[in-house]
Amino acid sequence: MNSIMEKYINLLKSLIAVPSLSREEQEAARLIRQFLTEEKILFEISQNNTWARNKHWKEGLPVILLNSHIDTVRPASGYTRNPYSPDIENGVLFGLGSNDAGGPLVTLLAVFVHFYLIENLPFNLVYAATAEEEISGINGLASILKDIGPLDLAIVGEPTKMQMAIAEKGLMVLDCTAHGKSGHAAREEGENAIYKAIADIEKIRNYRFEKVSEILGPVKMSVTVINAGTQHNVVPDTCSFVVDVRTNEFYSNELACEIISQLLVSEVKPRSFRLNSSGIPVNHPIVQRGISMGLSYYGSPTTSDQAILPYTSIKIGPGDSARSHTADEYILISELEDGFRIYVDLLNNLKLR
Repeated sequence: MNSIMEKYINLLKSLIAVPSLSREEQEAARLIRQFLTEEKILFEISQNNTWARNKHWKEGLPVILLNSHIDTVRPASGYTRNPYSPDIENGVLFGLGSNDAGGPLVTLLAVFVHFYLIENLPFNLVYAATAEEEISGINGLASILKDIGPLDLAIVGEPTKMQMAIAEKGLMVLDCTAHGKSGHAAREEGENAIYKAIADIEKIRNYRFEKVSEILGPVKMSVTVINAGTQHNVVPDTCSFVVDVRTNEFYSNELACEIISQLLVSEVKPRSFRLNSSGIPVNHPIVQRGISMGLSYYGSPTTSDQAILPYTSIKIGPGDSARSHTADEYILISELEDGFRIYVDLLNNLKLR
């Protein structure tokens, strides 16, 4: 291997080799901090989050955040390889977190280091390697936004094949409970909560939100968990089910919850409203720069740290979202090298004001 990405690929291999489950990212954070120390880059820390600013920071310039996450999901059950063994075979790097989101993480770091010493940039840069993205945790990026300060643009590194995700669906999880009345199953007693839940689930299955996004499509609802009953001869008085809701830009999570609550007989309790739809206008300078470079854009059905950013953001990175959370996860070395080049081209002399 002989490329500008060599030391970053070695860092990625080191990151793969240490388990970094959400809330257990201490070793991964240590590796990021060790790398920055070796590069003589000052950084700040909070819990398992690490961030740094370009050397020639100038007050008054627009601020761009380069962000990706250091945590991973648990290894999928179908792994045929050691998920923590960073093996390179024929230009393919295998290992848990190689694609989601180790590849984007180290490639954005390479971009940050590339620009770190340059004077007279038209923007300031912040690089942040953050925790708890996979669980949308409160101790990840959200916990350091006040420390980082206001942003003009965030580039969120996730595997998108280096295409531009200019919008991202929001996520809301609803815990629903249908209430009935218990009774003996052999007699005509009680009100079966399962039947009430089935009626509501059928409403969810058939309901269509009126406003459909040109980029993100319709709001999507999926019933993913159901639970009821204690024994065969007792009519259940409660039936609980979980609804996964993916919102577009026309519906805040609060509004979607209100509509669903009015639709159902069951009690509806949202777990959180914090992960709303997010995006960036097509006419934004970085999107227009990407289009001029031949990059395509799309709306992403998956949720990332974009959802908790109250600033204009774009999601783009090396790797393929289809490999995320799968057994024998991998990323191509060529994807990392191409990703570095594309990121740098997107940022070169980018004017945000």
